[in-house]
Amino acid sequence: MRIDDRLEIETPEGALLTLSLAGPVTRAMAYGIDLLLRLLIFAIVALLLSLAGKAGTGLMLITLFLLEWFYPTLFEALRHGQTPGKKWMGIAVVHSNGSPLSFNGSLIRNLLRTADAFPLFYLLGFVSTLISPRFQRLGDMAANTLVIHVENPATSSKNDQGHNEAPDWSLNRDDQLALLAFQERHEQFSEARQQELAQLAYPELSPPLALKKLQAVTRFLMEGAR
Repeated sequence: MRIDDRLEIETPEGALLTLSLAGPVTRAMAYGIDLLLRLLIFAIVALLLSLAGKAGTGLMLITLFLLEWFYPTLFEALRHGQTPGKKWMGIAVVHSNGSPLSFNGSLIRNLLRTADAFPLFYLLGFVSTLISPRFQRLGDMAANTLVIHVENPATSSKNDQGHNEAPDWSLNRDDQLALLAFQERHEQFSEARQQELAQLAYPELSPPLALKKLQAVTRFLMEGAR
């Protein structure tokens, strides 16, 4: 269901996941930041390659192609759905079920930026996000993705080692047993494995934040069990 700019999704496990959708203005600002970064990178590369004559011109064109098509795809696929601009604005791309963005999902949504850019200045994409109930542009619709606000690590510092946090879904007996087992056995897992398990519960968060939140919830559960 959709409440204002928040979307509630019921996961296969029965948990209720709440996502805060990013609107067109925030997305446009993130795109502007990324555009400036790409122009800066290209200017530096062009300056260095200008000394290489015709070969340098060819390499500049290749650089321009890579920046246009692979800059957003690689950042989104490898950095939890965030380009530098999206990270600066506190937003990220996820699949519509709340799961982390895959490489294929990022590739599809970015290949369709050509359609979103029609006729000029991403007008069609901007109009699409305005009329879409989930603020999706055409590329998002094709890839079945959403752009959401993510928790800022600076504002989540209170989820420290001693902080307890009530779960944001109704825990059944199996959920409680799973959380208690995680709390008791977490030292047996590597940090990366703990983060991977935490993202099963909180796929909308980055791995470190998902782990912090899960640890806070398990401490809350342990406290209540005493």
